[in-house]
Amino acid sequence: MPDMRKAKEPSAPVVFIVDDDVSMREALTDLFRSMKFDIEAFESTATFLEKADLSRPGCILLDVRLPGVSGLDFQVQLESIGSKMPVVFMTGFGDIPMSVRAMKAGAVDFLTKPFKEQDILDAVSTAMERDAQRRRQNAQSAAVVSLAETLTPREREVMDAVVRGLMNKQIAFELGISEVTVKLHRGNVMRKMEVRSVADLVRKAEVLGARERPTVS
Repeated sequence: MPDMRKAKEPSAPVVFIVDDDVSMREALTDLFRSMKFDIEAFESTATFLEKADLSRPGCILLDVRLPGVSGLDFQVQLESIGSKMPVVFMTGFGDIPMSVRAMKAGAVDFLTKPFKEQDILDAVSTAMERDAQRRRQNAQSAAVVSLAETLTPREREVMDAVVRGLMNKQIAFELGISEVTVKLHRGNVMRKMEVRSVADLVRKAEVLGARERPTVS
């Protein structure tokens, strides 16, 4: 199974193609290489899991009908191992319930073979942008977490009180400290969290809360 904890992420995005049809893999490889994409092609999901580096930016072009695990079941499996890489489905045997299932599970698109080159290019472009946006958001939220880790426990309490809308006097009463001490802690919070206004602090606290909130399965 691929290591999801790569330390360094290559800058070039990659299109992973998973299709047991050799001619389809070759055609798609030629198409995307002509568009200067990095390409890695696999004949099965098992080979993909063995060799693909899912820490790389990019997307997956996934055939629905594959030997062993189907593309739709593999989409669920990817989620279970922590992969958030966008998926574009391809199939020669698609139907509406199948496409609905794929899209509800987060697929970017569901294309029926034979498809136009522009359609697959557009789908991959959308998937690449979705992946890039997710990675930007993850980087931004990770930066907020790093800033918050510099706070002392008391500063964190003051920050939480500030974002709840409490005044300094109220915070002092709630925490059992002087108002002067609250002001000192508040100043430290603003400096360490790299914000200039309470509104900015609230936005970063919301990001921090989303990161720390338990995931409901």
